Amino acid sequence: MKLRDRHALITGGAGSIGLATARLFCAEGARVTLTDLPGPALDAARSALPDDRVRAVPLDVTSGDEWQRAVLDGTSVFGPIDVLFSNAGNSGVIAPVVDYPEDVFDSVLAVHVRGAFLACKHGLPAMRDGASLVICSSVAGMRGDPGVSAYITAKHAQVGLMRSVSKEAAARRIRVNTVHPGPVDNEFQKDLERRLSTVLREDATAFFDRLIPLQRHAHVDEIARAVLWLASDDSSFTTGTTLMADGGMNV
Repeated sequence: MKLRDRHALITGGAGSIGLATARLFCAEGARVTLTDLPGPALDAARSALPDDRVRAVPLDVTSGDEWQRAVLDGTSVFGPIDVLFSNAGNSGVIAPVVDYPEDVFDSVLAVHVRGAFLACKHGLPAMRDGASLVICSSVAGMRGDPGVSAYITAKHAQVGLMRSVSKEAAARRIRVNTVHPGPVDNEFQKDLERRLSTVLREDATAFFDRLIPLQRHAHVDEIARAVLWLASDDSSFTTGTTLMADGGMNV
């Protein structure tokens, strides 16, 4: 069991990648503080996981005060954090940059960039020496595409944050990395592709499959296993790196 008795804090835990990762972490022996916005989605995610290994904590990742409360809540029950998976995200809209709504741009950067920054700011002091911090970026963090300027910008910014923090955290042997999923077979991606199909004037799912050398979308469990590798001692000499889980899309 790669994470036996380790404490993992996961943001965006009600989403498909967050939930799949929490389920895998539990199977590998971890105790999980599962966070997301309060509501039925977080409640459902909590009920899908083992009762004795998971604590659900409401968290708006853009709020420093809420981050402090969530970290205190989780560590008071499960002890110092061994793995922090910063995974919360939103997609914004699809529009040319000249038409892109300013408030939506701000919202996307707030969740992805400010949220990851606050994860580092408030999570690191509560992490055990030798721990692992993983930020969920995207293949979008390594390329440029039209119509998604906010998402592309946010995912690139997460890489810069990771590289800076990896240098700061190295003195405590804390590893900091980003994982970069390509298109995933989940509702987040399906919603994006429904909207993108009208822009492309063709089926966006088929469009992405043509761009991916493995010719398919990822399953959420495949992304969870990539996160597990970064979270566990299997990646003990890996920090400051960008792990692609995109089926070769960015090659």
